[in-house]
Amino acid sequence: MSRAPLSAVVTTKDNAATLDACLASLAFCDEIVVLDSNSSDATREIALGHGARVFVEDFKGYGPQKQSAIDKAAHDWVLLLDADEFLLPAAQSAIEHELAAPRADAYRLPRQEWLFWRWPHSGTRANRQLRLFRRSLARMNDVPVHAAPESSGRVRELAAPFRHYGEAELAVRVEKINRYSSGLAGFKRVRGIGLFGWRLWLYPSFVFLRFYVGKRYVLNGWAGYLAARTQAFYAFLKYAKVLEAMHTDVRVSREAGGRKRSERQGEDEA
Repeated sequence: MSRAPLSAVVTTKDNAATLDACLASLAFCDEIVVLDSNSSDATREIALGHGARVFVEDFKGYGPQKQSAIDKAAHDWVLLLDADEFLLPAAQSAIEHELAAPRADAYRLPRQEWLFWRWPHSGTRANRQLRLFRRSLARMNDVPVHAAPESSGRVRELAAPFRHYGEAELAVRVEKINRYSSGLAGFKRVRGIGLFGWRLWLYPSFVFLRFYVGKRYVLNGWAGYLAARTQAFYAFLKYAKVLEAMHTDVRVSREAGGRKRSERQGEDEA
């Protein structure tokens, strides 16, 4: 069955531990493009071993880096994965079949998350992400940390599952949450947040229930509970840091105003 040619695109930075599985799952693609951010481990050697076209650029931010990698693809159809993700066997046949007669311009694929020490129960609902698309109709958005492709064409869901290794230790997960929430706080302030107080108060609890009950993390025992709780903590930190920044701005403004008044009083006395 003939299909549209497909470019796999992966960005990397010291991903030797997971890259082999990622690229092995992309072997059916017509090319693999790897854009590396000056890795110090065997990342580039592993990529070359899989026949990838390897480029090296300084890290420009999550969205710009991925967009730069996408722009290097030779084909219009792109399959975008992170270096700690890999396609499941069922995904290859689903993608091959769909690209033989595409019904859309972009597809959301179900991503299964590693939950600290286990893969999710089969009844756990996957997170669907847009990863297969025509690059002529798609661009990375400007959301920091969680930048994702957005398509101006038709979008459908496709049963082509892939997995994300994620963090194997709670301490690593919490460190990442702290770093990512700081990256999003400024973005949220610029965009504006409606009903801010209610969001800070209620949204973390809503996120916990959405994951633990709605996405059925409850089926994964303590691993599912910890995963849902850390998601709720992430939601809390994003808004808590916005609140902290707002109060910091008020304090700095008051201090600046006080200095100006003191300077004016000094001039008047002189």
